[in-house]
Amino acid sequence: MAGVVKAPGAFAITPHKVSVCILVNIYASPSQISVPFPFSSVSQHNRLGLYLLALTKSCDDILEPKLDQLINQLREVGGLLDHWLTDHVTSRLSSLSSPDDLFNFFNELRETLGGPDSGVMEDDQVILDPNSNLGMFLRRCILAFNLLTFEGICHLLTNIGIYCKEAISSCSSYELRRVDDSGNDLESLSEYENMDLNLVFKKINEEMEARKRATEQVSFHLHLPKELSTLVEDIEVFADPKSEHNDKGRESSSYASGELLRDVDPNGGVFLSTNWQIQGYLMEQADAIEKHGSSFTLNAFELTLRQLQKLAPELHRVHFLRYLNNLYHDDYFSALENLHRFFDYSAGTEGFDFVPPAGCNSFGRYEIALLCLGMMHFHFGHPKKALEVLTEAVRVAQQHSNDTCLAYTLAAICSLLSEIGFSTTSGILGSPFSPMISVGTSLSVQQQLFVLLKGSLKRAESLKLKQLVAANHLAMAKFDLTHVQRPLLSFGPKTSMKLRTCPIIVCKELRSGYHLISEFCCEGSTMTADGAFSTAWLKNLQKPMGSLVLSQDNGSRNNSNPFLFFTQPSSIPGSVMQLVGSSYLHRATAWEIYGSAPLARVNALVYATCFADASSSSDAALVHVKLIQHLAVFKGYKEAFAALKTAEEKFLCVSKSRILILKLQLLHERALHRGHLKLAQQVCDELGVLASSVTAVDMELKTEASLRHARTLLAAKQFSQAAAVAHSLFCMCYKFNLQVESATVLLLLAEIHMKSGNAVVGLPYALASLSYCQTFNLDLLRASATLTLAELWLSLGSNHAKTALTLLHGAFPMILGHGGLELCARAYITEAKCYLSDPSFSVSRNPELVLDPLRQAADELQALEHHELMAEAFYLMAIVFDKLGQPEQREEAASSFKNHVMSLDHPHDVEDPIQSDTLLNA
Repeated sequence: MAGVVKAPGAFAITPHKVSVCILVNIYASPSQISVPFPFSSVSQHNRLGLYLLALTKSCDDILEPKLDQLINQLREVGGLLDHWLTDHVTSRLSSLSSPDDLFNFFNELRETLGGPDSGVMEDDQVILDPNSNLGMFLRRCILAFNLLTFEGICHLLTNIGIYCKEAISSCSSYELRRVDDSGNDLESLSEYENMDLNLVFKKINEEMEARKRATEQVSFHLHLPKELSTLVEDIEVFADPKSEHNDKGRESSSYASGELLRDVDPNGGVFLSTNWQIQGYLMEQADAIEKHGSSFTLNAFELTLRQLQKLAPELHRVHFLRYLNNLYHDDYFSALENLHRFFDYSAGTEGFDFVPPAGCNSFGRYEIALLCLGMMHFHFGHPKKALEVLTEAVRVAQQHSNDTCLAYTLAAICSLLSEIGFSTTSGILGSPFSPMISVGTSLSVQQQLFVLLKGSLKRAESLKLKQLVAANHLAMAKFDLTHVQRPLLSFGPKTSMKLRTCPIIVCKELRSGYHLISEFCCEGSTMTADGAFSTAWLKNLQKPMGSLVLSQDNGSRNNSNPFLFFTQPSSIPGSVMQLVGSSYLHRATAWEIYGSAPLARVNALVYATCFADASSSSDAALVHVKLIQHLAVFKGYKEAFAALKTAEEKFLCVSKSRILILKLQLLHERALHRGHLKLAQQVCDELGVLASSVTAVDMELKTEASLRHARTLLAAKQFSQAAAVAHSLFCMCYKFNLQVESATVLLLLAEIHMKSGNAVVGLPYALASLSYCQTFNLDLLRASATLTLAELWLSLGSNHAKTALTLLHGAFPMILGHGGLELCARAYITEAKCYLSDPSFSVSRNPELVLDPLRQAADELQALEHHELMAEAFYLMAIVFDKLGQPEQREEAASSFKNHVMSLDHPHDVEDPIQSDTLLNA
């Protein structure tokens, strides 16, 4: 929950700020008109202005940059003027040798600012608006200098001397690499050597010794104590060694460790950035933790937070960052301890974007603490505890009239009820001050969830919380996707209604979230938007593109594209990009459920292409899972496992990760297709271990494990055990209102009874599954149920072959258009069996009517390595060739049949066509 922090504290003047003031004075020199000297074009002038704006707002570090870093950035921005700008800054700094020089310098800065006392100005004279960002920066610097005592001014002079002295060694090592401009570099170095700072350097050694003896009680914005000098050494010892090998997905967290405090000289003048920038940096780190999860470096960032807490003990937000870091690394006790510390020290008022309502006590945020605690229990798999805490948060928010917190808490409860199934919420949501007390607790959990979603959406709209409104629209779309809207009242006039889901409503809710990208606004401070934009802009200067783009006037770099200079970072906040990307993920899921594989794949590809940088690690893993599953179904296991290997390298394959679960799913499916039942059962056991033992947690994983266990028993011909597991699974799905899973389990029960020889018993299960599919618009699953129903009719005898064929041809458009390799092959084989079982069909007259679908099925099953279905296809081919009197083709088909049978672990379960006379005589 990154948000607005408290107002920045004291603004201290530092050597870096003096350097920026010098550059601002160059940018808006009051004595110049039109394009000021030394700029030759408006574009050059604008580039320096953009750089200064980003420099004063960037949140990429807790330390101010040193002079050598500033010079390196000026070389990227200045183009042909880089030498002039760096020389002017260094010479102006060298001229500040006495307090009088500082007084004169800041008096000159006053003339840069425009205002009512600026006098008569020329039409094209450059005057800096005092209310602009750079104008406000200058005003704060001038005010901070005026508040300094004489001793403080002397300290500033000492710090400027150290600031310039440090740049000599670093610049000399840098200049050795610049062979082309060696002459200019020697002059620059000699200028450093001849700096007139005798008055200042006499006190430098005394100042450094005094700092060594300084205590830890220093101002937030003054010099850092002794601990900072040991931070780099500590990071080298304790930093996560894996961080050096992190890929692009974890790159954003690397600067939280070793690079954070690089090149710290224990005897040098090191300064913290402004409170505003440090708070922005911590907010960016919070976003990075939520984005990358467990892949975010734990030890290095923990060490950074611990040192920052010592340097700035009043910065209580450090505890919240430590809480997030431990939360996403599954350290329950440390996360709970730091969450308590944060709210104990700050009373919840630092770091959240909840504006205190009128008449509300602003000294405490107990309801916010409860909200965070509830979400923590949710994260660690304690659903009942989380629901109890969130219900208490609703009560406290209502008592304190904190409508914003109440809206977020209701959204959290909706997410909890949606993600984790509850069979009942009695005793939790029925307590006083409960959000459900107004409608009673006789409603089902799904009806309660619907009421809460509507209430949360209405409240977010009334409070104009744009991002929460978009998130609620996505939640409503997810609810409408798998739930039939029924009337809440059981009395009164009855109106006719279709008890079916409505895809139009789902699409409407998804589209409602798209408007956020054009209407987004930062609902609190501009710290997140401006700071992130400026940080990204400055970081892009370090890239090869930046050095080319920013120097369009340089003859040696005339191949650059200046337009890219203005389009480097995105100005859209990351949270908005995540919400818009989530809508595409929901669309992909919706099309998967509705049965349109091409549209599901397109939306997944759009997300992976356009929103990968802004997505969280869990969402990025989810979209990879969807695309790899699509490859497995439509291209086979070879390409799927190749893509899985790439995904494993990108995402950590930890316990319960989506990539690990996907790997087990693919291994199980391939083991079943190959007939390796022992391996399949072992993989099922692994999936069962990953599922939590807590009721209602990991329902999707528990359902998946039980479903695959039943399929394994079915493949082993253990029909009674498979039916028992499937029946128990259906009861669980019905209890927790898992509609799509219920339809799948019913279809599995029909298949179990069909293969056990009880086709009549399997018919009601197939019809019930069809009813579920029609209600929830599960088109592809409906086509699969129709195929199973046709197989059941065919099992009843040859008299029902035409009925089965009619059902099959009705499902063919959906199966062939959107079905995978296995489903299409099953349909082809069933069609051939229908023709062969029909007494009125003559194989000798239309042999290709049977052979073509069988050949097509064999080709498609080759990529899946499905030996059992391929054996069945060649078995039928051998029968057809025997009827046609073609012994060579018959022997070839029989040989292929035997090869696939021998590849199975249970070859005795498949009949030999050479010795079988049942179907040969049909």
